[in-house]
Amino acid sequence: MLSALVPIFRTPELRRKILIVLGILVLYRLGATLPSPGVNFGTITECVDKATSGDSGQVYSLINMFSGGALLQLSVFAIGIMPYITASIIIQLLMVVIPRFETLRKEGQAGQAKITQYTRYLTVALALLQATAIVAMASRGNLLPDCPGILDDNGIFSLSVIVATMTAGAILVMWFGELITERGIGNGMSLLIFAGIASRLPADGQQILQSQGGLAFGLVCFAVFLILVAVVFVEQGQRRIPVQYAKRMVGRKMYGGSSTYLPLKVNTAGVIPVIFASSLLYLPQLVIQLVANGSTAGWVQWIQTNLVNPGSTWHIVIYFALIIFFTYFYVAITFNPEERADEMKKFGGFIPGIRPGKPTADYLNYVLQRITLPGSLYLGIIAILPNLFIELTGSGSNMSNLPFGGTMVLIIVVVALDTTKQIESQLMQRNYEGFLK
Repeated sequence: MLSALVPIFRTPELRRKILIVLGILVLYRLGATLPSPGVNFGTITECVDKATSGDSGQVYSLINMFSGGALLQLSVFAIGIMPYITASIIIQLLMVVIPRFETLRKEGQAGQAKITQYTRYLTVALALLQATAIVAMASRGNLLPDCPGILDDNGIFSLSVIVATMTAGAILVMWFGELITERGIGNGMSLLIFAGIASRLPADGQQILQSQGGLAFGLVCFAVFLILVAVVFVEQGQRRIPVQYAKRMVGRKMYGGSSTYLPLKVNTAGVIPVIFASSLLYLPQLVIQLVANGSTAGWVQWIQTNLVNPGSTWHIVIYFALIIFFTYFYVAITFNPEERADEMKKFGGFIPGIRPGKPTADYLNYVLQRITLPGSLYLGIIAILPNLFIELTGSGSNMSNLPFGGTMVLIIVVVALDTTKQIESQLMQRNYEGFLK
């Protein structure tokens, strides 16, 4: 493994890209630990552990995971990458609804540049909205309950400075991600999420070791290994549909006549369905904190018992069903069998035994629907593993953010595989053996 790393640093261009990525990740983690002006860092650090161990902090657990623990500390990069992710998802959904966005997508590089610009504008708006909501909850004492004195001053000017700082931090994180994608290796946004999650793993592992003992820690590590193997196996799985291209004459040259395949991944949707389902399930807790905080009404108690509690049967069943629904939904809006069939027909390609045009689109849709079912079940099982652990062991809400479980493993493995493949392709272009042997 170490010998495979040598060609990376021997190649000047690849070495420069790797150093750019590492430098930006260091700056990102530095900003995640830098407190915003007007925040009592000493007080908020003492309250974070108490807040995340109960139900009060679950509404931000997903975003806090992506920010590497920076959200509850109200640091400069507290908002993290979530506004950009949300903006990107919204723009993708608008491509299906609004014909203008679909036209821009088909215009090539110029249209993609406009879509990127719209995504940036929407990211700024979402970052401003999210920063305002978080600072407002912190000033009212709803962000970290039973923890007064988080902010040094609750005046309008001081709160505005904190909101402006967090919004600027989110914009800077967005620029970091685009810089990595443009001048580094891998997808910048995914690597920033990867860095945020990986930064929490040592502390979470140490917490398990201290609270549960060495035997429990060893069992968790063994379970992590099995989950990693299963995730890698499914993420690499794909259905390869053979495609044959007919021969055609262009001038005096013969083109085509080759055979290839169209790969359809088992997990075509990636981690997006898990993010959608998690965000939707956190809305009831957010409503309780903003509207009925401290209320003993019957509907409030039912929501806290059945929807907010990650170990409840209702929570697990609804979470699993939402993941399956969003998997099919996201695959339907991102993969268009009719477009793929038209592209194949345009370049003289066809699937052996299937006529070009609509029969090809119907066949692709049939295959896609069949492989999406195991992919959605796989996402649902991986995501609810920590919840099932809570339900079976009765460990309570303090295990709701079980390290290495669910979304964390999925994101880590997907990003690591994607980055490794890009490094491998860079090395293969220079006639090296590659990163993986």
